[in-house]
Amino acid sequence: MADLATAVEPGIVVVEDNGTGPFSETVRSGAHVLAADEPVAKGGNDTGPDPYAYLLAGLGACTAMTLRMYARQKKWPLEKVRVQLQHGKIHAADCESCETKEGKVDRIQRTIELEGPLDDAQRKRLMEIADRCPVHRTLTSEILIQTSAR
Repeated sequence: MADLATAVEPGIVVVEDNGTGPFSETVRSGAHVLAADEPVAKGGNDTGPDPYAYLLAGLGACTAMTLRMYARQKKWPLEKVRVQLQHGKIHAADCESCETKEGKVDRIQRTIELEGPLDDAQRKRLMEIADRCPVHRTLTSEILIQTSAR
């Protein structure tokens, strides 16, 4: 594992306790240094976003980047993208489209605002493209997480 005093290889994220609180973490991605923590209400010191905020940030950033890339390729007049996300849990029984029927399921609400003189067909197509961003596809596909110890 990389020493947190130096940058880590591209494509690798290193998370380590930073010693400033019960859940305070230092996150390194390439040359970037970020903080993660839990809010005070959950026993943390609120020194950074919580893990779900980072999950939502990844989806939101990927969505916005994908839409801008697509609009640029099509030479469409997309001036600005704003993606707002919220995570929560709902009862599976309240979700008609979910395979899970008992307990709770995670729900991410995503609202996308598109600015610029786009016509209705362009707006509709961009909303379809939003579901094709790589992070959205990852989150809605089967995921294998392999864990090992050192």
